[in-house]
Amino acid sequence: MSEDLVLYETDGAVGVITMNRPAKLNALSKELREHLVQAFVRADDDPATSVVILRAEGRSFCAGYDIGGVDPSRDSWRHDALRWHAHLTPQLAFEMIPWYMRKPVIASVQGHAVGGGCELAMYCDLTIAADNAMFGEPEVRFSNTGPGIVMPWIIGYKRARELLYFGDLIDAETALRFGMINRIVPLDRLREATLAYANRLALVSPEALVATKLSISRGADVAGFRNAMQAGLDVVAPLYAAQTEAGMKFKEITRAEGLGAALKWRGEQFRE
Repeated sequence: MSEDLVLYETDGAVGVITMNRPAKLNALSKELREHLVQAFVRADDDPATSVVILRAEGRSFCAGYDIGGVDPSRDSWRHDALRWHAHLTPQLAFEMIPWYMRKPVIASVQGHAVGGGCELAMYCDLTIAADNAMFGEPEVRFSNTGPGIVMPWIIGYKRARELLYFGDLIDAETALRFGMINRIVPLDRLREATLAYANRLALVSPEALVATKLSISRGADVAGFRNAMQAGLDVVAPLYAAQTEAGMKFKEITRAEGLGAALKWRGEQFRE
């Protein structure tokens, strides 16, 4: 496992996974996802630990999927919904790993947790956020969404619809009020506070934690959670194959001026 992209260490009974791509705001490249999967498996199998922290180096937790490094050959995928479905399926499986790990996973979030980064944090059992954290899924603005439509299950349909339809970001206080996160701490105390929270949780017997998490996850599955995630993927995959006016313009600006310019162009249209 590359220690440049993902770090793994232990602190007592707590396993700590650190995304280490700060220059790219920990954007989820294919390589980073692969190493994170290895780290999740390692953490879940580690006999010395019973709780896992997922955190990130740099000023942001995760800027979502690395759309700035997308292979131009994907333009040939236009109208190929099946190919997009095959591409998005492992992304959804990756995001859902913390949900189905045996051990509880605590997301420790600073700065931006957007797009796939927001989804990844929501799939974690618990979330501690710094007071500068921002959450949301703005990709709908350039005609993408998902692949993990988990937000309605976490914060309810009315609030999730508003955030997913508009692509707006919310601050940590709003995320706490919505039930998206558990606690807010000062940025300079984030790591210390998250570790203290995790160590307190680790006082519970590993057997009790595993059984409690499994009962919650099984209950959610009985209520349709797993099927809802798959249904969401099935529905949104064709969107990636569609040629929308906003999506085409976004790609055009990205090619000519860069991703930052495209994001700025689209974001300014949504200012109130």
